Amino acid sequence: MEHLNYRNCPVCDAVENELFLTIPDHMITKETFNVVRCSSCGFHYTNPIPQESEIGKYYKSDEYISHSSNNRGIVNKAYNFVRNITLQRKLKLIARLSKGKDLLDVGAGTGHFLNVCKNAGWKVQGLEPDQDAKDFAQSNFSIHLDPLDDLFKIEDNSKDVITMWHVLEHVYHLKRDVVELVRVLKPDGVLIIAVPNMSSKDAQNYKEMWAAYDVPRHLYHFQKETIVNLMSKYDLVCKEVLPMKFDSYYVSMLSEKYKNGNIVSGVLNGLKSNLNSKKDGYSSQIYVFKKK
Repeated sequence: MEHLNYRNCPVCDAVENELFLTIPDHMITKETFNVVRCSSCGFHYTNPIPQESEIGKYYKSDEYISHSSNNRGIVNKAYNFVRNITLQRKLKLIARLSKGKDLLDVGAGTGHFLNVCKNAGWKVQGLEPDQDAKDFAQSNFSIHLDPLDDLFKIEDNSKDVITMWHVLEHVYHLKRDVVELVRVLKPDGVLIIAVPNMSSKDAQNYKEMWAAYDVPRHLYHFQKETIVNLMSKYDLVCKEVLPMKFDSYYVSMLSEKYKNGNIVSGVLNGLKSNLNSKKDGYSSQIYVFKKK
């Protein structure tokens, strides 16, 4: 399968980069992909990547549980248990940050977050490319999810809150989509982005076995300084950085699974990562952006 090779950094357009890690697609194909570091701005990205017309094939697995609700295996059971807790926390977060209640969730998955928000009185819209996920949201929550391209149809300055829960690392057209997000966000609106943190202790520990690299589905690999730098180019200011403390355990457990380790080691490494967060940040972090 022919892949697309970035000639320029997705953030700063610089040509020069250096190899950071070579990582297998642990989940599905076992094919290896390179993660490179931009020699100019320090941004990390997968290169080369599958063609846009082919990327969907790398999502077709029951193991990709962000788009499923199965309870097979201890990792999936833990994921679904924690999701119910985190959904309520996300709802409290957007309620704290916004007086308005017009919400756009980009990469809405199976619609669980939108369902919680809808039941709390929010006006919700979700964008999602995966048909199986869209069918799940419709049949289980009566929520219709629009295709990603409908982002271009949304009115200017119309959304109070835009959320992307572990989605920005997947978007194929990074700059174009950030421009659109800024366009549809109200002047006093809030853009909330959650992404893995490749500076975290668990990322340092597992290296190429770190599950949150998740190549080639994750096209970009963020650190606090690189996501803040990216958004500043579009006049967005980072107001808060918040932890996703459960993610270190889930990611470490999944990393142990990939390396044929054990769940106990995963839990311990997740704990060590959280305890080390003051230095390196959490395994996943939520960034709250507002317009200048």
